[in-house]
Amino acid sequence: MRSNPNELITSDKNSTIKLARALLTQARLRKKQGQTIIEGAHLIDAALRSNYPLAQILLAESAQNHREVQQLLDRLPSQTSLLLLSDKLYQSIRSLGVGIDIMAIIDIPIPDISTINSDCLIFNDVQDSGNVGTLLRTAAAVGLKTVLCTSATAQAWSPKTLRAGMGAQFALSIYEGLSPQDILDYVQVPLLATSSHTDTLIYTHDLRAPIAWVMGHEGQGVCDELMQCATPIALPQPNGQESLNVAIAGSLCLYETLRQRNYSQS
Repeated sequence: MRSNPNELITSDKNSTIKLARALLTQARLRKKQGQTIIEGAHLIDAALRSNYPLAQILLAESAQNHREVQQLLDRLPSQTSLLLLSDKLYQSIRSLGVGIDIMAIIDIPIPDISTINSDCLIFNDVQDSGNVGTLLRTAAAVGLKTVLCTSATAQAWSPKTLRAGMGAQFALSIYEGLSPQDILDYVQVPLLATSSHTDTLIYTHDLRAPIAWVMGHEGQGVCDELMQCATPIALPQPNGQESLNVAIAGSLCLYETLRQRNYSQS
């Protein structure tokens, strides 16, 4: 069993505490520092299952003997730094409610992008972290590996998006900060985008070859630059609602793609 640290941190002046608080709340610092926070036992478990390195563990004093925490600590590489916080200090920085008080600082991956000839999901300025996280989770569930995000998209590695994604980020290659022209330069498979201004229904369009689904801004949709290069696809709405939430629409598109490829459980 991994031994617990001897020193109990009680001061919010500690440099790691200052960093953790800032990473939880400041998107700009996360980008500058190249780090983020994962909170809770589930996300730390997901990172460990993916062999994703944890820079540092922060643990509340009252949680150190929790069975689930001990199981996580036993799986940590021996060199992983662990900081024990007083309960009061931990509760002053956490963004989650009552639960198992453990979090980790991790580095944000910055993969090198190259030509993409396989299925991918494109976020074109999707701004809600919950929508982005939900779609990342769906993408990972259907076996998609590549995600591209234009610059105004919510951060894929923010604490809120990580929670919504339930650890899906660890199974994906995510490219952030791209321009629409970057998308057009790197993605060499056909672009498809949902639209209410077409008669081409998703159920009649052939989705069996590699494709790139483009999901647009919650209010403005897909930008003109990408829409002009994409095939518009309609999701039927016989009851006449104005539109579907982007996370719902994207999930429907990804699962119809899976269905058309004759998915069968082996």
